[in-house]
Amino acid sequence: MSPVLVGSSRRRRRLLRSKSAAYAAPLSLSSVSFLSSLLIVFLLCLLVAPDADGFVADIGSSPACTSRSGVSTTYSSTHRSSTTACLVLRSSSSDVIDNTDGELGSYDPSSAELTESEMANAANDLVRLTGGSVELPDEISQSFMQYALSIILGRALPDARDGLKPVHRRILYAMSGLGLGPNSSHRKCARVVGEVLGKYHPHGDVAVYDALVRLAQDFSTGTPLIDGHGNFGSIDNDPAAAMRYTECKLTKVSSEALLDDLNSATVDFVPNFDGNEVEPTVLPAKLPILLLNGCAGIAVGMATNCPPHNLNELMDACIALTEAKEDDAPEVTDQRLFKLVPGPDFPTGALIIGTDGSKKLYKTGNGGVVMRAVTHVEQIVTGRGKTRSAIVVTELPYQVNKAALLEKIADLVNDKKIEGVADLRDESDRDGIRVVIELKRDAVAAVVQNNLLKKSALQTTFSGNFLALMGSGTVPQRFTLRAALDTFLDFRFLTIRRKAAYQLTKVKARAHTVEGLLKALQSADEVIELVRSAPDQNEAREALMDPSNERLGLSRDQADAVLKLQLGQLTRLNKGKLLDEQETLSASKAELENLLNVDTAVRSLMIKEFNENKRKFGVPRRTQIQPEEGELEDIDLVKNSRSVIVVTRGGYIKRMPLKTFESQGRGTRGKKGTSSTSEDNEVSHCFTCNDHDTLLMTTQKGIAFGLRAFQVPTGTRTAKGVPIPSVLPVKTDDIITSVLTVSEFTEEEYVVLATENGWIKKTSLKAFENLSSRGLIIATLEDGDRLAWCQKCTDKDDILIGSRLGMATRFSAEKLRPTGRTSRGVRSMKLKEGDTVADMNVLPSDSVGYVLAVTSSGYGKRINTSDFRTTARGGVGVIAIKFKQSNAKDVVSCLLIVNEDDEVLVITAKGIMVRQKVKDISTQSRTATGVLVQRVDVENGDHIT
Repeated sequence: MSPVLVGSSRRRRRLLRSKSAAYAAPLSLSSVSFLSSLLIVFLLCLLVAPDADGFVADIGSSPACTSRSGVSTTYSSTHRSSTTACLVLRSSSSDVIDNTDGELGSYDPSSAELTESEMANAANDLVRLTGGSVELPDEISQSFMQYALSIILGRALPDARDGLKPVHRRILYAMSGLGLGPNSSHRKCARVVGEVLGKYHPHGDVAVYDALVRLAQDFSTGTPLIDGHGNFGSIDNDPAAAMRYTECKLTKVSSEALLDDLNSATVDFVPNFDGNEVEPTVLPAKLPILLLNGCAGIAVGMATNCPPHNLNELMDACIALTEAKEDDAPEVTDQRLFKLVPGPDFPTGALIIGTDGSKKLYKTGNGGVVMRAVTHVEQIVTGRGKTRSAIVVTELPYQVNKAALLEKIADLVNDKKIEGVADLRDESDRDGIRVVIELKRDAVAAVVQNNLLKKSALQTTFSGNFLALMGSGTVPQRFTLRAALDTFLDFRFLTIRRKAAYQLTKVKARAHTVEGLLKALQSADEVIELVRSAPDQNEAREALMDPSNERLGLSRDQADAVLKLQLGQLTRLNKGKLLDEQETLSASKAELENLLNVDTAVRSLMIKEFNENKRKFGVPRRTQIQPEEGELEDIDLVKNSRSVIVVTRGGYIKRMPLKTFESQGRGTRGKKGTSSTSEDNEVSHCFTCNDHDTLLMTTQKGIAFGLRAFQVPTGTRTAKGVPIPSVLPVKTDDIITSVLTVSEFTEEEYVVLATENGWIKKTSLKAFENLSSRGLIIATLEDGDRLAWCQKCTDKDDILIGSRLGMATRFSAEKLRPTGRTSRGVRSMKLKEGDTVADMNVLPSDSVGYVLAVTSSGYGKRINTSDFRTTARGGVGVIAIKFKQSNAKDVVSCLLIVNEDDEVLVITAKGIMVRQKVKDISTQSRTATGVLVQRVDVENGDHIT
């Protein structure tokens, strides 16, 4: 049968309107049939009167158009004065088709396929109910809007309160109904999908299963809501196994943070699509799932794409915003909010470059976040036993297909768009991602890496678009970070109030019952006599409820509870339990009433919940935020702590917190400060600095690089560190020889550079202010010479140069003329044959400290700075230290300017470190041999560097 409606004209119109409203979400097959019939008749009429700007189709008798219902129809057309094309269908039969056997306006899927005449006849019946005419543009527009609202409200967009789309909410609710909690066994996903389809979500099974799979993928959501068992896909875009093979259950997060309060009247329930079940309109979420796991959806005319965030940071922001709602509490500014939530936290890790994109996204609801893969440079051994540099990718940007990425890189290499790549292979396993990009011998790792970032998906942008159903879940609206958190907090506030009201009702009912039981125990003999003498249970209930009985006079609920008592419960012990329960109920009642009446109590409970969520579900941030070059304000994201930076001769660098090393006594062996597995791990530089300082790093070929200290990757004491080419574009045949820490670039300060062959120059520090990690030439060197030292000074300071054979010279920095950035400089001191410069230091004009001289075999001493008189530059100098006769091969390793209250960190070539106080090292004359500062294993080739 065709879809029809019966009844009076007024009732027909009312039923038609109600059906349209009911089918607004989702669009029913009846609406599709109606639109199809209108379009078909419209086209047929155009064939009859193609030149008409308006026409009427009169339905009469025709042997070619006879419906099954016996209504004969014919087609004719006429012109109307209206300029709007309008289709009017009239029936030649005055009879109304009755379909009382089925649902009014329903579609019968068991009926045969309708012919064109049958669809026209059905449309005719529907049009008669609307008053005789239907404006085709209006009808199509109205039907499309109903379809659009169906997609927007019922499928594509999440609710800002619990952060879930309807399909996700129905999956979690169905799994809860099946008892698939975190402590239960896994159940086949096909069983869950069938439950969702049959009860709550009348759509395709593929859509439901895909949504379930995404909730279980740890590379798609930062906090999975479903614990999957089996193949649930991979980062290579491999599809999940069929639902008949995979199994699932709820995680603790979904069970405790989304479904825990569902049975406490915290949210509203509505009938499902067939009216046989009920489902929640929203879940009572304790976490802002919309921001925590993110979402993506495409509706009609709008779309949403929200990145995932870190749970700890979201909880901190929720706590701050909740505290700010108290009286006299300071408002949470945007700047503070962005410090609490500095950016998205993607489950695949990787890096976020800069914060401008995140701030724009959080302020406006629309913005792009630049993501970059995590890479480092390794020295790998080839098949012939030789070493070669390789770029190793360990973390990929969010939603980047690894297999497609490898294919793209291979195409770029084959097309000669990227030079320097020798091999490409995927060594990923269950422990993590590892993509190895092997480089050619003459390739610069930093250059190849920059090309890969520019031309492949190793660096990409997450285009965020904050759009969700706000308010009561019916208004699609763009939101900001603050608006999303405020919506969640308001919803959580209301949820706690509703839960408190529900529990208060239960507590009052139980308190009322306990009061009646206590009354019965007080008059136990009378109660027993009344019950024994009553002919039946109803009479006994009425006797207990007798208002004239002053000792009893129970209510119906109290009387029912008394009648259910057993004789064994009429003891004194049971009375004591009831009294304790009454006291507990009274306290619970007061607490619940406080929650209902005092806003501060609710907010305090919310803060307690947020801290508990951090403790139970919080994880460290996976995605690190790396400041964009020139983005000075991003330095505020890093705490300005003291660190130790170690650079090895093999070209590795790492940063360690200073608190890693405790102070030790003089002459001890110390503890390991780096790996000592090969000669390449000999320590060349070890110094302390603040994380906000700029590291002015110079190479032996006269190239300088600028780098913030916090940009040096951290490592443990025994870690090897990361290759310097992964941090700076240093060529393979060049090494870092000097590192200078700069807190501020000023006009009054200079940079003093010295080479091993005794050349020295002075250049203004301001000239290095714009120095970047790309590098800059700072000195011209003669053949065989190396730039080894770099220090800051002023014209009031003196410069102390020491040679490896124990000589030293001191001269005024003012006598050293400033030169250009690329000059060679002048002679610092006259060196003996075979001698080279061992160290260079700057003595402040008001210095009253000491010169600490340490030899390679571990001997050292303190010398008063006054023992070194100021002479002219270029002289031979004076003796700084003499060597033990038993160790004729000993040489000076370093000369340092120290104070008595300082501590020094002495390190050997094999990485053995000793941190000790300067005052524990004795003060001696210039010609003394010193004392044992550190015990060095000289016989096995170790020495102090």
